[in-house]
Amino acid sequence: MCKPEEVSYTIMPNMCYFEFIPIEESYGKVTGNIVDLADVEVGKEYELVITTYSGLWRYRVGDVLLVTGFHNTAPQFRFIRRKNCILSIEYDKTDETELQKGVERAAELIKPYGAGIVDYTSRNDITTIPGHYVIYWELLVKDGGKWPEKDVLDKCCLEMEEELNSVYWQCRTSDIISPLEIRVLRSGTFEELMDCAISRGASINQYKTPRCVNILPIIQLLDSRVVSTHFSQGKPQWSPQRKDMHEARVRDCAHDASTTCGTK
Repeated sequence: MCKPEEVSYTIMPNMCYFEFIPIEESYGKVTGNIVDLADVEVGKEYELVITTYSGLWRYRVGDVLLVTGFHNTAPQFRFIRRKNCILSIEYDKTDETELQKGVERAAELIKPYGAGIVDYTSRNDITTIPGHYVIYWELLVKDGGKWPEKDVLDKCCLEMEEELNSVYWQCRTSDIISPLEIRVLRSGTFEELMDCAISRGASINQYKTPRCVNILPIIQLLDSRVVSTHFSQGKPQWSPQRKDMHEARVRDCAHDASTTCGTK
């Protein structure tokens, strides 16, 4: 009955052996500082580590989970992001959650045209000076709809930037980062991307569209399917006051998550 982004899941402790690395300590090898399932704390983020009956030993899944509460005595978790999916040019760090929110915000501009985003991914582009974010979109236009105009897709770039973090805003307004770019892809590109990943050894049962790509053959595949490119024509607003408001919003979200307890 709740919103998809508010859903929490209870891990069944008999599926395998679960361990958790506090996210601030999840760099480097898995040695100490590991928390058992019974010892996680509400409101904190952890990287999931599993040991399975089939032979995986302390396998780092790469998912970052937030503890939202307990069902009886079993902790409940909300999926936050993939651990290493971060865009960064200079001092900025954009994670998957921020990227997703930016895509959702920009997608509102193309809804009146009967268009939607089939799938997306991203990468850093440092071939330009300064570097910038590149977001790949595959669009679908419903029957009776029409393809969004160029200026609308240009505005989508700025809408995405407005949803990112305060460090990114400051870097953009200081010209440390170039304008965000959206590259619209030919229909069916993400199916080709999946076929490419599977041919390189990925499991078809576990494949997920990567939200950040850095493998050259995949980048070449995406760039060869581009039908149009669009850049942000303005700069996101930044000021110390807006930074404070953004940080307060992040703290409020963390507080809301920490006070959610065992209701889902």
